Amino acid sequence: MKNLSIFFVCTFCIVQALTAQTTDTDAFFIRKIYDNALTRGRCYPWLEYLCKRIGGRLSGSPQASAAVEYTRQMLDTMDLDKVWLQPCTVPRWTRGDREVVRIVNSRKMGSVDLKALALGNSVGTGPGGLSAEVVEVLSLDELEKLGEANLRGKIVFFNRPLDPTQLNTFAAYGGAVDQRGLGATRAARFGALGVLVRSMTTALDDAPHTGALRYEDGVPAIPAFGISTNDAERLSALLKEEPVRVYMRSTCMMLDPVVSYNVIGEITGSEKPEEIILVGGHLDSWDVGEGAHDDGAGCVQAMDVLQVLKRSGYRPKRTIRCVLFMNEENGLVGGATYREESDKKKEFHLAAIESDRGGFTPRGFTCEGEASVFEKYFKRVSRWLPLIEPYGLHLKPGGSGADISGLKAQKGLLFGFEPDSQRYFDYHHAPTDVLETVNRRELEMGVAAITSWVYLLDKYGLD
Repeated sequence: MKNLSIFFVCTFCIVQALTAQTTDTDAFFIRKIYDNALTRGRCYPWLEYLCKRIGGRLSGSPQASAAVEYTRQMLDTMDLDKVWLQPCTVPRWTRGDREVVRIVNSRKMGSVDLKALALGNSVGTGPGGLSAEVVEVLSLDELEKLGEANLRGKIVFFNRPLDPTQLNTFAAYGGAVDQRGLGATRAARFGALGVLVRSMTTALDDAPHTGALRYEDGVPAIPAFGISTNDAERLSALLKEEPVRVYMRSTCMMLDPVVSYNVIGEITGSEKPEEIILVGGHLDSWDVGEGAHDDGAGCVQAMDVLQVLKRSGYRPKRTIRCVLFMNEENGLVGGATYREESDKKKEFHLAAIESDRGGFTPRGFTCEGEASVFEKYFKRVSRWLPLIEPYGLHLKPGGSGADISGLKAQKGLLFGFEPDSQRYFDYHHAPTDVLETVNRRELEMGVAAITSWVYLLDKYGLD
């Protein structure tokens, strides 16, 4: 009995020593990843080219095509095992002439132009524009209560702000964005002629924000515009003093769909190539800015993950795949196409990481998975927290990303890369989303954080 006790004690000590050695090895390698990302990373010059040489990359546009070819070529220079384009047929919307939204003949203000952008996928007003009295509402429920008697022939102004008490600005966005996505269709049911929507940002400024809306079959499609938060405040204050009439004009329209592409590159796994770890972002962006934070940052970070792994001398056990998705902003066709093709091939994504929350200071990762496996796998990856906490990173349950969420059925883990969120909606879908708002070091720190997590997922798997 005494000898057996000694055996167990010795075995425990050996296991502890091996565990400590493994942890030290991982810590040193993660430090190496950070050093490479911060001194030899390529993410920022890639982003500079996307922003300054190509610009806004709305799906189906010449700029989107240029971005596909540029990123394919960049991946092709990295000595990857495979680089390819995956075709997908995407919707095509064009903004047309510069929008006009104008308060007309106010007793207090006279005629005043508001800073406005047509919402994505919106129909136009026609070349002559339209003019009507404005009715303000704060919610879709309030709209329903007003009904046709109060809304027919009017322009509905949705003015619910993002909740400033939400510490997570994505939660604030989620609590307000229904008025942008559904407002036009709901208002049209009651005979409204058009819609104005307060921009989806926590800031009070003069930059209008666009973003997609959805029309419903059988309901008339009416034009919809986002207006700046400062103009939303002015319009709301004026409505408390007098009836307000607004003239609006836009020539935006949907065109025939066209073929575009997801851009994909991978390092094939040396031991378990059938297990895929995906890193990605969406290559398309709105046309009004440069798509720097949304989502050029996520794309170049995903590309740089492969480059940093190779420069760090690491040979992955599993297949590491970079996917730049097309058409996240106004259709999600790229993500749906990727998932369908993956399922047809019976692929298994052990993990997928999406970066689509801007290029700000890394805070960690959120994680989700199919219910039957999530608890077990989440406990497994939580053991690695001591290795990333020194870099200010956390791991918590939550969402992942719009383009990868459909992969949940493959029963791996899905992660959303989470930078600091406080400034993101200042730039989201706005003309202010330009390269100058991206800090190079913060962007590179994001690459290092994602690469470190990919390294741990690849080395240890989920078993």
